[in-house]
Amino acid sequence: MPCTPARARMLLRGGKAAVLRRYPFTIILKARTDGDLQPIELKADLGSKVTGVALVADYAKRGKTVVWAMDLQHRGQAIKDALDSRRGIRRGRRNRKTRYRASRFDNRTRLAGWLAPSLMSRVYNVMMWALRLQRFTPLRSVAVETVRFDMQAMVNPEISGVEY
Repeated sequence: MPCTPARARMLLRGGKAAVLRRYPFTIILKARTDGDLQPIELKADLGSKVTGVALVADYAKRGKTVVWAMDLQHRGQAIKDALDSRRGIRRGRRNRKTRYRASRFDNRTRLAGWLAPSLMSRVYNVMMWALRLQRFTPLRSVAVETVRFDMQAMVNPEISGVEY
């Protein structure tokens, strides 16, 4: 179970726990005598550039408390820039006086459920952190906030039809 740094220091000083790993700092109890596991919920708020991830504990006496939180920076624009650079180099290679290399624009088929590389990077990044956190805490549930905003309707609520 996640605990406060003060409690971790107390357990380490008393010899009741040992350091399991330094990053992320994790301790393991030598002999567990009592204490229940509190239900921990993983919450994720997805964004295009940053995703917020938090572990929330539901304590009986204190209510819901954020145990751990982080902002996950995505590489979407860096991936797009790398693909654009690669495409530009490839097109330049075709236009130079080198051996002929035919364009291959007719052999592009995408599988069902295909996502762009920048989006797949975001999905894999959030999924990997969820699996990492699952190894260290007893997760009860996962809550992912997915919301779509109509920015045009927020600016002008009366907009409709061709005006969009």
